[in-house]
Amino acid sequence: MREERIDWPAKARIALSVVVNVEEGSEMTVARGDRGMEPVDELGIFVKGSLRNYGNESNYRYGIGAGAPRIVKLLRAHDIRASWTVAALSLENHPEIAAAIRELGHEPVSHGYRWIHQFKMDEAAERDFIAKAVASIERTTGTRPYGWLSRYLHTDNTRRLLIEAGFEYHMDDYSGDVPFWDRDTVPGRPIAIVPYQLDTNDMKMWTDPSYTPQSWLDYARRCFDQLYREGAEGNPKMMSLGLHLRIIGRPARIWAFEEFLEHVRGHDDVWIATRREIAQHLAKVDPA
Repeated sequence: MREERIDWPAKARIALSVVVNVEEGSEMTVARGDRGMEPVDELGIFVKGSLRNYGNESNYRYGIGAGAPRIVKLLRAHDIRASWTVAALSLENHPEIAAAIRELGHEPVSHGYRWIHQFKMDEAAERDFIAKAVASIERTTGTRPYGWLSRYLHTDNTRRLLIEAGFEYHMDDYSGDVPFWDRDTVPGRPIAIVPYQLDTNDMKMWTDPSYTPQSWLDYARRCFDQLYREGAEGNPKMMSLGLHLRIIGRPARIWAFEEFLEHVRGHDDVWIATRREIAQHLAKVDPA
């Protein structure tokens, strides 16, 4: 059993990782050669077959045009360093998002070349998928990604392929509240595992229509407060807050993100860091 604690820089009581997911512009649609429509829809509408869902596609466009500026404004106003998990094609189709990441000096993380189901790929296809994502994100942001988040599921080969491709950490893990090493997948070439959290993700407001922005805010604040308290007791941990342009970026939801940031900024001894900074700190305090 691994120890559920880590000492953060400057004796911080908690590390906060804000994750902005960018999937808009790479979601599934027959217009991109997919067999059917994107199943993730706020209305919960999905029809099998070669049918185009124009309404849902417009929902994703909202995230780019209206949601992203609101999120960027808050990140800048509260001096938050975020990790942007980006589907590479999203940045190719919407270079203004790549420009924002560059201008903010934030970290791009690979969310695949497209926001599609990687777990269906054989080894050769997945290797190509990873390589295309790295090359594309480096072109659009000026920085190659060092972390990876799959769309839900991955294969038995994924982590080994990430190590071969030079990735420093992997996010597809929900097993705890502190980073740790995977020393077994490729002996002699460890990769940091920086766990993610789904329970504090704004996607809950799409998957459960009764889950309101107030519910999300209350839950996120309680998560922060509990981990902050454990850090004060000598067991520091990390919290992940997952966001989506098309979800938290809506005008009746963005206030909840703002109030969460105000809550965080009302506390001392909080280390707000990118996920790569967290992985690099693990390497410093617990060399692989």
